[in-house]
Amino acid sequence: MLEPLKRRFTPGCAGLQLGDTAAEYNEAIALMEAFARPLWGLVPHAGGGGESDLWPLYLKGIVNGTDPEHEEYWGAFATKDQRMVEQAVLGLGLALAPHKLWHPLNEREQENLYGWLNQINLVDRSNPNNWLMFTVLVNIGFKKVGMPYNQAIMDEYLDTIDSYYLGDGWYSDGKTDQRDYYIPFAMHFYTLIYAKLMEDDDPVRAKVYRERAKIFAEQFIYWFAENGSSIPFGRSQTYRFAQVSFWCALVYAGVEPFSLGAMKGIIMRHLRWWLAQPIFTTDGLLSIGYAYPNLIMAESYNAPGSPYWAFKTFLILDLPDDHPFWSVEEEPLPSLEPISVQPHARMMICRPEDDGHAVALTSGQMANFTMAHSAAKYSKFAYSTRFGFSVPKGYYGLTEGAYDSMLALSERDEHYRVRRYCEEFRVEQQFVYSRWLPWHDVEVRTWLIPAGLWHVRIHRIHTGRRLTAAEGGFAVGRMTGLTGSEPDAIRTAADRIAAIMPGGISGIVNLQGYAGAMMVYPEANTNLLKPRTMIPTLIAELEPGESFLISAVFGASSSERNESGFNHPPMAELTPGGTIKITEALSRSVIVEIKTE
Repeated sequence: MLEPLKRRFTPGCAGLQLGDTAAEYNEAIALMEAFARPLWGLVPHAGGGGESDLWPLYLKGIVNGTDPEHEEYWGAFATKDQRMVEQAVLGLGLALAPHKLWHPLNEREQENLYGWLNQINLVDRSNPNNWLMFTVLVNIGFKKVGMPYNQAIMDEYLDTIDSYYLGDGWYSDGKTDQRDYYIPFAMHFYTLIYAKLMEDDDPVRAKVYRERAKIFAEQFIYWFAENGSSIPFGRSQTYRFAQVSFWCALVYAGVEPFSLGAMKGIIMRHLRWWLAQPIFTTDGLLSIGYAYPNLIMAESYNAPGSPYWAFKTFLILDLPDDHPFWSVEEEPLPSLEPISVQPHARMMICRPEDDGHAVALTSGQMANFTMAHSAAKYSKFAYSTRFGFSVPKGYYGLTEGAYDSMLALSERDEHYRVRRYCEEFRVEQQFVYSRWLPWHDVEVRTWLIPAGLWHVRIHRIHTGRRLTAAEGGFAVGRMTGLTGSEPDAIRTAADRIAAIMPGGISGIVNLQGYAGAMMVYPEANTNLLKPRTMIPTLIAELEPGESFLISAVFGASSSERNESGFNHPPMAELTPGGTIKITEALSRSVIVEIKTE
């Protein structure tokens, strides 16, 4: 992964030119970001005794980038700035690998590096979220090399981080409604580094951070499937295998919520899964995207070098050669329950095929700032390791909207609205509930109910206007070759539709309220896992007043047994008192009774 970077350095080596697309910050900062992010791998590699012929180039870049008189100087800043993000790894470098990026510098060069990094202590504000840990990491680096550091700001920021702790191992990333990968790969990742590096200086906090991470791991493990994949959810998905960096930080900090072999299995299977995906450009660079290059799903802060944040996973390389991690045998996932209710995450994780598939049923999440496709990244009903999720390519019609795992509503004009903010939400043992308002005079109450390979969706809708409703199942990848007939792989009837594809079976069945079923073929490159997909969809026309829409959504691996299983959806019975009873098709056992009043 590092070899292609060698020919990408700027003349002064203080930047890496990895592409021509842009982010919200300017191009000079993007060059610096691209320079810094591979250090998340190089620094721990050097700390563990590794060597790389990139270090002379990096040392030259650090010297020039922090020299105010050099044309590639990284510049001064006095307020919140993207460069603060990239300073964190240089602070880590001072702590883990001073022999590579501190001791080789002369006195003036050390003063320049210190002066440039110390700006993070002088800015008028930082982001009140995981960014606070960047300042902490820089000051740890200062302390480790014997330079002046700001203990007061470290204590203040760590106290603020503690104020974000929710309990049961969960933080929020600031005062937000997001519970995404920034909890494991930022909040826990940085505090575990702190726990390791500062265990002698601050044993109380170190112990607390380790204990919180251990509790969190017992829930986060449910996000991973046995094949190594993890549930795509939320923002910053282009950081890819940073999803597993939390497990690497656990090993680094000496925390073992599970056996070392089980954690090694999670890490190694995850890396193998990613390396089997087409995530590199033809030049061998990490692309912006998820399971393939894709700018549509990217964030405004994703520049060409941003994907190298994935290198945080390589913190594990700081372990010495004789650490038992390197010799222990990989183990499979430990025995897990079929359902994990995670109230702080505002979701329920279902494992309908044991360890082969993980699905999150969610309610109540939303980013606290404007981002592209925020509803698609946080507010869908389901997110899946097998089917991923989709983002819109446009906002006219079902094809552009790519509304998988959503109820999309329009005023019969092809302009659809979906769930965004939830007015109310609950995560119970048997269902996930939300109340949401797509218009001021339209109220939707939604219940999501796990039922084996299925999940049931109940919507009680009060509307003051005529609406078209489209209920999307999982998006499944289409056929890629010239053999096989795609139309023959679609099973359709008046009340249901399914796609039996090599990558999985996705289907949806009308249990009440829908008028028909259709297959939607979204615009290309809208799904995170597959560039071409189809979405089984139910359609209904709603008049003003109250309506119930109930569907059963199927998602599983492709097999004869599962194909047969699609013929037996759960059943729904609506009583006059507003209670809905969901029962299993074959055994007729009651799954749940929902009181919708």
